[in-house]
Amino acid sequence: MSRMRRESTGEDITYLRFAFCGDLGDAQAGRALDEGIVRTLWMTPQEVRDSSERHRSPLLLRCMEDYLAGQRLPLSLLYVDPSI
Repeated sequence: MSRMRRESTGEDITYLRFAFCGDLGDAQAGRALDEGIVRTLWMTPQEVRDSSERHRSPLLLRCMEDYLAGQRLPLSLLYVDPSI
């Protein structure tokens, strides 16, 4: 989790990030990207590190470094209460 204040608006923003890993299936031609995402870009770990000033939060880099260090946790670690 990280917190920041957007300089341009003063908006207080908290990010909670989860990273999941797995195998990719085939690309789905014609599938629309989520709102706010303008393209898909595959980068090397060093390219991600070198572009850290463009990241919305420091969590992107932290998640990548955790993955590269071999950190894995079971999905059973996440819990959703039945009220959801």
